[in-house]
Amino acid sequence: MNDIEIKNFTKKYGVTEAVKNINLSVKKGEIFGLVGPDGAGKTSLIRSICTLLVPDSGSILVRGMDVSKSIAEIRSILGYMPQRFSLYQDLTVEQNLRFFADLFQVPEKEREIRKKQLFQFSRLKPFQKRQAGKLSGGMKQKLALSCALIHTPEILVLDEPTFGVDPVSRQEFWEILRIIQKEGTTILVSTAYMDEADQCERIALFFDGNIKGIGTPDELRANFKYPLYKLSGSILRDLKISFSSFEEVHTTQLFGDSVHVSFKKEPDEKQWGNWQESTNNNLVQWTKLKPTIEDVFLDLMETK
Repeated sequence: MNDIEIKNFTKKYGVTEAVKNINLSVKKGEIFGLVGPDGAGKTSLIRSICTLLVPDSGSILVRGMDVSKSIAEIRSILGYMPQRFSLYQDLTVEQNLRFFADLFQVPEKEREIRKKQLFQFSRLKPFQKRQAGKLSGGMKQKLALSCALIHTPEILVLDEPTFGVDPVSRQEFWEILRIIQKEGTTILVSTAYMDEADQCERIALFFDGNIKGIGTPDELRANFKYPLYKLSGSILRDLKISFSSFEEVHTTQLFGDSVHVSFKKEPDEKQWGNWQESTNNNLVQWTKLKPTIEDVFLDLMETK
């Protein structure tokens, strides 16, 4: 039995469908990622899994229990960290942990053992007397995660936990999640950072309330069948416009200081010369690329 089973799930707000008839499952003990931009529907799905929203149609089962019927039972085995975790800013790190231990009715003996474990991997012990409001962004996220873990949940659900966190703290956060996973916890995490897809064993690419692709990151990259090139030029926007008009081109995307162009078939040197000439030498250089998850996502977003 999968830890989370979602079948034909739809969530509406008035006439707007935030999540549209999706199906996915999360296996016991895996890290599963919901990857997509803000407004894609990730938070609505996560809140429904955590029994905070009721499905408008379809079903969500957590360990075989229906989120619409077994609310208390599901909450007892589930840890939830929302996008903006409501830490008590005027309480210290230790006081916040104690508050959530009280909230989840963790026995005194067990909470001391758990607090020691949480301090060990979060490295927050030297700051246990510091008020939460005076912590750095990364430390606040670690404290928020620790509060969600104080009752040792079997399933952990995290909604964009690394949003606004510096790269070093993001990496440390994922290292903590892998430690938690090794203890047997199933982890469902949402993120808008495409590079975090490789931190997960399987992902669902989410856009406009739909799942555009699902599988391991390697599987999704392998399904990208188009030759992909990185193009540099004098005026990138003009370069993108030019290549968008070529019949041989599948998609074009601006990527920082370059344009990523996928082709319907592998171009030859003569074509590159023709394109260089037709862009008035705006095309300066081209390099073949292996697709990233972001390339895959943007392609699926445009073509499905």
